[in-house]
Amino acid sequence: MVLNSKSLEKLRLLINEETEYRSGPKLVEFFNGLGFNDNYGQGFPSRWMYTDERLSKINGTPELDKCIKNLFNPVNFIGRISELDEHINQLNQYLAFDKWKVIRKDTLITFQRVDKVELHDNNTEPVVSEDKFLEKEFEDISIGAIGLDGTVTQTLERRLEEIKKCLNAKSALAVIFLSGSSLEGILLGVALKLPKEFNTANSAAKDKEGKVKQFPEWTLAQLINTAYELRLIDEDVKKFSHSLRDFRNYIHPYQQVSSGFNPDEHTAKICFQVLKAGIFQINKKMKAYA
Repeated sequence: MVLNSKSLEKLRLLINEETEYRSGPKLVEFFNGLGFNDNYGQGFPSRWMYTDERLSKINGTPELDKCIKNLFNPVNFIGRISELDEHINQLNQYLAFDKWKVIRKDTLITFQRVDKVELHDNNTEPVVSEDKFLEKEFEDISIGAIGLDGTVTQTLERRLEEIKKCLNAKSALAVIFLSGSSLEGILLGVALKLPKEFNTANSAAKDKEGKVKQFPEWTLAQLINTAYELRLIDEDVKKFSHSLRDFRNYIHPYQQVSSGFNPDEHTAKICFQVLKAGIFQINKKMKAYA
Protein backbone atom coordinates (compact mmCIF):
# COMPACT_ATOMS: atom_id res chain seq x y z
CA MET A 1 0.00 0.00 0.00
CA VAL A 2 1.43 3.36 -1.06
CA LEU A 3 -0.08 6.45 0.57
CA ASN A 4 0.02 10.08 -0.49
CA SER A 5 1.47 12.79 1.74
CA LYS A 6 -1.91 13.85 3.16
CA SER A 7 -2.75 10.28 4.17
CA LEU A 8 0.65 9.92 5.82
CA GLU A 9 0.13 13.20 7.66
CA LYS A 10 -3.21 11.99 9.03
CA LEU A 11 -1.66 8.65 9.96
CA ARG A 12 1.09 10.48 11.85
CA LEU A 13 -1.48 12.46 13.82
CA LEU A 14 -3.32 9.27 14.71
CA ILE A 15 -0.10 7.64 15.90
CA ASN A 16 1.29 10.63 17.78
CA GLU A 17 -1.72 11.84 19.68
CA GLU A 18 -5.20 11.14 18.35
CA THR A 19 -5.53 7.45 19.26
CA GLU A 20 -3.38 8.08 22.34
CA TYR A 21 -0.57 10.45 23.25
CA ARG A 22 2.73 8.74 22.49
CA SER A 23 5.85 10.24 24.01
CA GLY A 24 9.26 9.86 22.34
CA PRO A 25 10.01 6.52 24.07
CA LYS A 26 6.53 5.23 23.22
CA LEU A 27 7.01 6.14 19.56
CA VAL A 28 10.34 4.30 19.49
CA GLU A 29 8.63 1.27 21.01
CA PHE A 30 5.81 1.48 18.45
CA PHE A 31 8.12 1.64 15.42
CA ASN A 32 10.59 -0.90 16.79
CA GLY A 33 7.65 -3.28 16.65
CA LEU A 34 7.73 -2.73 12.89
CA GLY A 35 11.36 -3.79 12.47
CA PHE A 36 13.30 -0.68 13.43
CA ASN A 37 16.03 -0.74 16.06
CA ASP A 38 15.96 2.81 17.41
CA ASN A 39 16.94 4.15 20.81
CA TYR A 40 15.52 7.17 22.58
CA GLY A 41 18.06 9.56 23.99
CA GLN A 42 19.81 12.89 23.63
CA GLY A 43 19.56 14.31 20.14
CA PHE A 44 16.26 12.55 19.43
CA PRO A 45 14.33 14.58 16.81
CA SER A 46 10.87 16.03 17.36
CA ARG A 47 8.08 13.49 17.64
CA TRP A 48 6.59 14.82 14.40
CA MET A 49 9.84 14.56 12.48
CA TYR A 50 10.63 11.09 13.80
CA THR A 51 7.20 9.72 12.90
CA ASP A 52 7.28 11.32 9.44
CA GLU A 53 10.69 9.77 8.76
CA ARG A 54 9.63 6.30 9.87
CA LEU A 55 6.36 6.39 7.90
CA SER A 56 8.30 7.51 4.83
CA LYS A 57 10.60 4.49 5.25
CA ILE A 58 7.78 1.94 5.42
CA ASN A 59 5.43 3.55 2.87
CA GLY A 60 4.72 0.99 0.17
CA THR A 61 5.99 -1.97 2.24
CA PRO A 62 4.13 -4.66 4.24
CA GLU A 63 5.25 -2.86 7.40
CA LEU A 64 2.88 0.00 6.60
CA ASP A 65 -0.05 -2.44 6.63
CA LYS A 66 1.23 -3.82 9.93
CA CYS A 67 1.57 -0.27 11.28
CA ILE A 68 -2.10 0.49 10.63
CA LYS A 69 -3.22 -2.88 12.03
CA ASN A 70 -1.19 -2.31 15.20
CA LEU A 71 -2.53 1.22 15.52
CA PHE A 72 -6.15 0.06 15.21
CA ASN A 73 -5.82 -3.20 17.15
CA PRO A 74 -9.22 -3.47 18.89
CA VAL A 75 -7.60 -4.84 22.06
CA ASN A 76 -6.26 -1.32 22.64
CA PHE A 77 -9.77 0.14 22.46
CA ILE A 78 -11.67 -2.02 24.92
CA GLY A 79 -14.54 0.06 26.25
CA ARG A 80 -14.21 2.61 23.45
CA ILE A 81 -14.83 0.72 20.22
CA SER A 82 -16.97 3.57 18.90
CA GLU A 83 -13.90 5.79 19.20
CA LEU A 84 -11.87 3.23 17.23
CA ASP A 85 -14.46 3.18 14.45
CA GLU A 86 -14.42 6.96 14.31
CA HIS A 87 -10.62 6.97 13.93
CA ILE A 88 -10.93 4.41 11.13
CA ASN A 89 -13.61 6.47 9.39
CA GLN A 90 -11.44 9.58 9.58
CA LEU A 91 -8.41 7.82 8.06
CA ASN A 92 -10.59 6.29 5.35
CA GLN A 93 -11.52 9.80 4.19
CA TYR A 94 -7.86 10.24 3.27
CA LEU A 95 -7.23 6.68 2.07
CA ALA A 96 -10.07 7.11 -0.43
CA PHE A 97 -7.67 9.14 -2.59
CA ASP A 98 -5.21 6.23 -2.46
CA LYS A 99 -8.03 3.83 -3.50
CA TRP A 100 -7.79 1.96 -0.20
CA LYS A 101 -10.10 1.44 2.77
CA VAL A 102 -9.59 0.05 6.28
CA ILE A 103 -12.21 -2.50 7.33
CA ARG A 104 -12.88 -3.64 10.89
CA LYS A 105 -14.83 -6.87 11.30
CA ASP A 106 -15.09 -7.60 15.01
CA THR A 107 -11.44 -8.01 16.11
CA LEU A 108 -10.00 -8.26 12.59
CA ILE A 109 -8.51 -5.28 10.75
CA THR A 110 -8.18 -5.72 6.97
CA PHE A 111 -7.78 -3.57 3.86
CA GLN A 112 -9.98 -3.29 0.81
CA ARG A 113 -9.20 -1.88 -2.62
CA VAL A 114 -11.75 0.65 -3.88
CA ASP A 115 -12.31 1.60 -7.50
CA LYS A 116 -13.35 5.20 -7.00
CA VAL A 117 -13.21 8.00 -4.47
CA GLU A 118 -16.38 8.23 -2.40
CA LEU A 119 -16.54 10.80 0.36
CA HIS A 120 -19.32 10.79 2.93
CA ASP A 121 -20.19 13.23 5.67
CA ASN A 122 -22.21 11.66 8.46
CA ASN A 123 -22.89 15.04 10.00
CA THR A 124 -26.62 15.71 9.82
CA GLU A 125 -26.28 19.34 10.91
CA PRO A 126 -25.75 22.06 8.30
CA VAL A 127 -22.12 22.80 7.50
CA VAL A 128 -21.11 26.35 8.38
CA SER A 129 -18.84 28.07 5.87
CA GLU A 130 -15.80 30.03 6.99
CA ASP A 131 -17.32 33.30 5.79
CA LYS A 132 -20.58 32.70 7.66
CA PHE A 133 -18.66 31.71 10.77
CA LEU A 134 -16.56 34.89 10.62
CA GLU A 135 -19.69 37.01 10.26
CA LYS A 136 -20.95 35.98 13.70
CA GLU A 137 -20.49 38.51 16.46
CA PHE A 138 -19.88 37.52 20.07
CA GLU A 139 -20.28 40.28 22.63
CA ASP A 140 -20.20 38.20 25.83
CA ILE A 141 -16.80 36.51 25.73
CA SER A 142 -16.00 36.85 29.41
CA ILE A 143 -13.60 34.13 30.50
CA GLY A 144 -14.28 35.06 34.12
CA ALA A 145 -17.96 34.12 33.75
CA ILE A 146 -16.97 30.48 33.10
CA GLY A 147 -15.88 30.21 36.72
CA LEU A 148 -12.42 28.69 36.33
CA ASP A 149 -9.63 28.98 38.89
CA GLY A 150 -8.87 32.66 39.52
CA THR A 151 -5.19 32.52 38.57
CA VAL A 152 -5.93 30.59 35.38
CA THR A 153 -8.69 33.05 34.49
CA GLN A 154 -6.32 36.00 34.85
CA THR A 155 -3.73 34.29 32.66
CA LEU A 156 -6.32 33.50 29.98
CA GLU A 157 -7.67 37.07 30.06
CA ARG A 158 -4.15 38.42 29.50
CA ARG A 159 -3.74 36.00 26.61
CA LEU A 160 -6.98 37.25 25.09
CA GLU A 161 -5.62 40.79 25.08
CA GLU A 162 -2.31 39.59 23.66
CA ILE A 163 -4.11 37.80 20.83
CA LYS A 164 -5.84 41.05 19.88
CA LYS A 165 -2.47 42.83 19.75
CA CYS A 166 -0.97 40.07 17.61
CA LEU A 167 -3.94 40.21 15.26
CA ASN A 168 -3.54 43.97 14.83
CA ALA A 169 0.18 43.42 14.19
CA LYS A 170 -0.69 40.73 11.59
CA SER A 171 1.30 38.12 13.52
CA ALA A 172 -0.73 35.19 12.24
CA LEU A 173 1.30 32.37 13.80
CA ALA A 174 1.21 34.00 17.23
CA VAL A 175 -2.59 34.35 17.00
CA ILE A 176 -2.96 30.68 16.06
CA PHE A 177 -0.72 29.34 18.81
CA LEU A 178 -2.21 31.56 21.51
CA SER A 179 -5.78 30.80 20.40
CA GLY A 180 -5.17 27.05 20.34
CA SER A 181 -3.44 26.88 23.70
CA SER A 182 -6.04 29.17 25.29
CA LEU A 183 -8.89 27.02 23.99
CA GLU A 184 -7.19 23.94 25.42
CA GLY A 185 -6.75 25.69 28.78
CA ILE A 186 -10.41 26.67 28.89
CA LEU A 187 -11.66 23.20 28.00
CA LEU A 188 -9.34 21.61 30.55
CA GLY A 189 -10.64 24.04 33.18
CA VAL A 190 -14.24 23.18 32.27
CA ALA A 191 -13.43 19.46 32.55
CA LEU A 192 -12.03 20.05 36.02
CA LYS A 193 -15.27 21.81 36.96
CA LEU A 194 -17.42 19.01 35.51
CA PRO A 195 -15.38 15.87 36.27
CA LYS A 196 -18.35 13.49 36.46
CA GLU A 197 -19.79 14.63 33.14
CA PHE A 198 -16.47 14.47 31.27
CA ASN A 199 -15.37 11.17 32.83
CA THR A 200 -18.62 9.39 31.97
CA ALA A 201 -18.95 10.70 28.42
CA ASN A 202 -18.68 8.20 25.56
CA SER A 203 -15.82 10.22 24.07
CA ALA A 204 -13.85 10.42 27.34
CA ALA A 205 -10.12 9.77 26.89
CA LYS A 206 -9.25 6.22 27.98
CA ASP A 207 -6.06 4.20 28.22
CA LYS A 208 -5.48 0.73 26.76
CA GLU A 209 -7.27 -0.90 29.71
CA GLY A 210 -10.34 1.26 29.15
CA LYS A 211 -9.70 3.43 32.22
CA VAL A 212 -10.44 7.14 31.90
CA LYS A 213 -7.24 9.18 31.85
CA GLN A 214 -6.44 12.04 34.20
CA PHE A 215 -7.58 15.31 32.63
CA PRO A 216 -4.05 16.73 32.05
CA GLU A 217 -3.40 13.65 29.86
CA TRP A 218 -6.34 14.38 27.53
CA THR A 219 -5.51 15.72 24.09
CA LEU A 220 -7.16 18.83 22.72
CA ALA A 221 -9.07 16.64 20.23
CA GLN A 222 -10.54 14.59 23.08
CA LEU A 223 -11.49 17.70 25.04
CA ILE A 224 -13.21 19.16 21.97
CA ASN A 225 -15.16 15.98 21.20
CA THR A 226 -16.31 15.53 24.79
CA ALA A 227 -17.32 19.18 25.12
CA TYR A 228 -19.40 18.72 21.97
CA GLU A 229 -20.94 15.50 23.28
CA LEU A 230 -21.95 17.36 26.45
CA ARG A 231 -23.39 20.13 24.26
CA LEU A 232 -21.06 22.73 25.75
CA ILE A 233 -20.10 23.76 22.22
CA ASP A 234 -22.03 23.59 18.95
CA GLU A 235 -21.18 21.87 15.69
CA ASP A 236 -19.60 24.99 14.18
CA VAL A 237 -17.15 25.43 17.06
CA LYS A 238 -16.38 21.70 17.10
CA LYS A 239 -15.61 21.74 13.36
CA PHE A 240 -13.38 24.81 13.39
CA SER A 241 -11.77 23.86 16.72
CA HIS A 242 -10.35 20.76 15.09
CA SER A 243 -8.96 22.95 12.31
CA LEU A 244 -7.43 25.23 14.94
CA ARG A 245 -5.96 22.16 16.65
CA ASP A 246 -4.34 21.08 13.38
CA PHE A 247 -2.95 24.58 12.79
CA ARG A 248 -1.60 24.77 16.33
CA ASN A 249 0.48 21.64 15.70
CA TYR A 250 2.61 23.71 13.33
CA ILE A 251 4.30 25.19 16.38
CA HIS A 252 6.92 22.56 15.51
CA PRO A 253 9.12 24.22 12.83
CA TYR A 254 9.91 20.97 11.00
CA GLN A 255 6.20 20.19 10.76
CA GLN A 256 5.53 23.63 9.31
CA VAL A 257 8.35 23.24 6.77
CA SER A 258 7.28 19.75 5.69
CA SER A 259 3.69 20.85 5.11
CA GLY A 260 4.47 24.25 3.57
CA PHE A 261 2.06 25.89 6.01
CA ASN A 262 2.19 29.71 5.88
CA PRO A 263 -0.89 31.18 7.59
CA ASP A 264 -2.32 34.51 6.55
CA GLU A 265 -4.52 37.06 8.30
CA HIS A 266 -7.69 35.22 7.24
CA THR A 267 -6.54 32.02 8.96
CA ALA A 268 -5.61 33.97 12.08
CA LYS A 269 -9.05 35.60 12.22
CA ILE A 270 -10.78 32.23 11.95
CA CYS A 271 -8.68 30.85 14.80
CA PHE A 272 -9.45 33.80 17.05
CA GLN A 273 -13.12 33.53 16.09
CA VAL A 274 -13.08 29.87 17.16
CA LEU A 275 -11.78 30.89 20.59
CA LYS A 276 -14.35 33.67 20.98
CA ALA A 277 -17.21 31.45 19.83
CA GLY A 278 -16.09 28.70 22.19
CA ILE A 279 -16.02 31.08 25.16
CA PHE A 280 -19.44 32.46 24.22
CA GLN A 281 -21.07 29.04 23.87
CA ILE A 282 -19.47 27.59 27.01
CA ASN A 283 -20.61 30.62 29.04
CA LYS A 284 -24.14 30.18 27.76
CA LYS A 285 -24.35 26.41 28.23
CA MET A 286 -22.52 26.06 31.55
CA LYS A 287 -25.68 27.46 33.14
CA ALA A 288 -27.37 24.10 32.56
CA TYR A 289 -24.77 22.48 34.84
CA ALA A 290 -24.97 25.09 37.59
